[in-house]
Amino acid sequence: MSPLIITGAADLVAIVVLTFAIFFPRHHRRDLVLAYLGVNVGVFAVAVVLGSSAVGLGLGLGLFGVLSIIRLRSTEIAQPEVAYYFASLALGLVAGLGESNLTVAGALMALVVVVFAIGDHPRLFGRVRSQTMNLDVAFPNEAAARDAVAALVGGRVLHLIIKHVDLVNDSTLVEVRYVTGRSAGTVPGPRLSAATVALAASGSPSAAAHGAAREVRAQA
Repeated sequence: MSPLIITGAADLVAIVVLTFAIFFPRHHRRDLVLAYLGVNVGVFAVAVVLGSSAVGLGLGLGLFGVLSIIRLRSTEIAQPEVAYYFASLALGLVAGLGESNLTVAGALMALVVVVFAIGDHPRLFGRVRSQTMNLDVAFPNEAAARDAVAALVGGRVLHLIIKHVDLVNDSTLVEVRYVTGRSAGTVPGPRLSAATVALAASGSPSAAAHGAAREVRAQA
């Protein structure tokens, strides 16, 4: 059997597993399924042509780089989706240029799939969340904002950045990363009343933020 047929079949298996068994069940982006499949097959086809002609490989890789930049700038996609995008590129390149050493090509393609299967597993840091929140209270102090956000999310705040404070309209825009669940522990700080915690749990973030702000300022 021709080495090209073997690498082509291995590439199809790898991209199908990566797209339909790993990516889609975890991210549910139907529009990116066709993008990943098309990019992979297209890169594989062009890599085969470049590998068997006098055209420089550097020119082909530069072309792929330009096309990927245009594609990534056209619509907004998350960082994990960007990683899958480049994984589909890598699989196509390895398969298209790996005819001379089938063992190495197969091992590299399997490595890409396994790394994504493990690195993007829902149980790996599955309780860590990231949000951009617009609080209905002005928090010039980061510690006060951290305590108020911890009461709202009901977990431990890992990282918080105040991006904008509007003292006129009494609002704060924060970027926060936190661990869900009370078992994760909470950051040491002022004690919040049961009424404030209940407001946060009942789905009243504005009232809870106001209550947390009053208590934090009173205890400061």
